[in-house]
Amino acid sequence: LAAMEGCRCRGANGRSTNNSILYSILKSDSLATTEEQQQQQQQQQHSLQHLLFKTPPAPSAAPASPQELRQQACSCGSTRRRGVLRSPQVTCKAASAVLVKTLRFVKNVPCFRELPEDDQIALIRSGWAPLLVLGLAQDRVDFETTETVEPSMLQRILTGAPEGQSQALGCHSRTAAGVSVLDIEAIKAFLKKCWSVDISTKEYAYLKGAVLFNPDVDGLRCLHYIQSLRREARQALNEHVRLLHREDTTRFAKLLIALSMLRSIRPAVVAQLFLKPVIGTVNIEEVLMEMFYGK
Repeated sequence: LAAMEGCRCRGANGRSTNNSILYSILKSDSLATTEEQQQQQQQQQHSLQHLLFKTPPAPSAAPASPQELRQQACSCGSTRRRGVLRSPQVTCKAASAVLVKTLRFVKNVPCFRELPEDDQIALIRSGWAPLLVLGLAQDRVDFETTETVEPSMLQRILTGAPEGQSQALGCHSRTAAGVSVLDIEAIKAFLKKCWSVDISTKEYAYLKGAVLFNPDVDGLRCLHYIQSLRREARQALNEHVRLLHREDTTRFAKLLIALSMLRSIRPAVVAQLFLKPVIGTVNIEEVLMEMFYGK
């Protein structure tokens, strides 16, 4: 683990830092829970509850996206399988706690705080959902869903509801009907994959670093620096696996497969399934920014 002591990455301000991503991520994910940190976590949880339960403004009508139009067009002759949480209060509470821990982890990574604020915001917006699902896996948060059926366009036409009422009912049914069963199965498959590999705390920390420092985000000012941070996170993960799991030559590949599965999970699905039952129409990115920066 020579990278722990030998890395001298340069931050956005050009100054050399003594903390490699390997060291800073591990330090961030293994900080002792002091009284000050407990108070900080309680304040963040209170802030989250305040943000989640405040009354959202009435949303303005927006034109349907091309994807929604395609979904409506293909639903005339059939119904789509969708699912909702069986115990939304319990699961959403657990997911909210994981979200608080996730943002605290990100905030405690020195390499991340050295980035320009614009890059920080872009990376948070890009990575909050996969980091949340990764946190659900680490905390072994399992959940059950109940399958529902969203009425097809043909069924709505046959019911003879007025156009305005039909649109209102359609909007309500999409919210109440939850998310696609295929999306739910993708999340569950990722969780099962992580649990079957029995990922350790350190491995989760390295995976979080690889997810957080995403050079594929558009408009990054410190693109090359972020590329180096992701590369170092993966190298550190590989060295850790080779050191502690010499007999398992496929373990690193299994972890990379888990990362690829994580990339297929859409943030909109994560928000709809784990946060929308509580926050309603509140913009999740506004919640994240207020929690992280206090804005």
